[in-house]
Amino acid sequence: MDKIAFVFSGQGAQYPGMGKEIMEASPAAAAVFDRLEAAMPGIKALCFESTKDELLETSNTQPAMFAVETATAAALSEIGIKADAAAGFSLGEMAALVYAGVVSLEDGFALVRERGRLMQEEAGKHKAAMSAVLKLSPEKVEEIASRFEGVYPVNYNSPGQTVVSGTIEALPAFEEQVKEEGGRAMRLSVGGGFHSPFMAEAARKFASTLEGYGFNTPSITIYSNATGKAYEGSIKELLSRQISSPVRWEAIVRGMIGSGIATFIEIGPGSTLTGLIRKIDSSVRCFNAADRAGLEKIKAEI
Repeated sequence: MDKIAFVFSGQGAQYPGMGKEIMEASPAAAAVFDRLEAAMPGIKALCFESTKDELLETSNTQPAMFAVETATAAALSEIGIKADAAAGFSLGEMAALVYAGVVSLEDGFALVRERGRLMQEEAGKHKAAMSAVLKLSPEKVEEIASRFEGVYPVNYNSPGQTVVSGTIEALPAFEEQVKEEGGRAMRLSVGGGFHSPFMAEAARKFASTLEGYGFNTPSITIYSNATGKAYEGSIKELLSRQISSPVRWEAIVRGMIGSGIATFIEIGPGSTLTGLIRKIDSSVRCFNAADRAGLEKIKAEI
């Protein structure tokens, strides 16, 4: 049987109502939501009833996404679908670690809430945004970014998609240059310039927070955003570093495929990650566990 990887979504995929169908379809998912509601009253309403603007705030986005993702992973386990390896995009990495038993659900939730708060705090200090560059190589995006002060390549997503973080002042000129060079730039629905030097102070503070938690050895192989490889060394160091370091998503996916992964299931709202995976290697199978129909399709085909 093909090896299966769970990939947990990152910021930008959120939408009002996310996770409601999963909770209604799965007693295991409902139990996860109940545990997290006890830890943060109002988390269900934030996922199911909030507005798009409310979910755009990083301090709201991260705990809401984490809740949906951990509940969805529980729903998949309930129907007998388990992963051989996992990775998460940015905040999704914490959900992957909870799935692998590195930290408890409640501890992971507390860490994600603090991570979101710290990143929101830094976003308020640095007026920055993120833009996805399409149709240009990563090397070309790096070269264009080097011409602008305050623009940094931060997400290496697929051969034709690299995301940059940049100041509000610098990004329009950068995006115009991208267009002149034959590419296309698209602003992302996030509330800051993440995975860049703008987040250095958040990374430092999060490292201190992590010291107060005990971590277990992962039960399955987990891949690091910061290195693009399976975890080696200190998980805490890599988790704090990833806040201000580029996400090596293409490297993660290629490493997973090289290890024998042939089926990917995106855990969380939307289909951003499976879209990227198909661009990296169209031969693998991809599924999305975003709603009841997604769960039913996975149950029927895997």
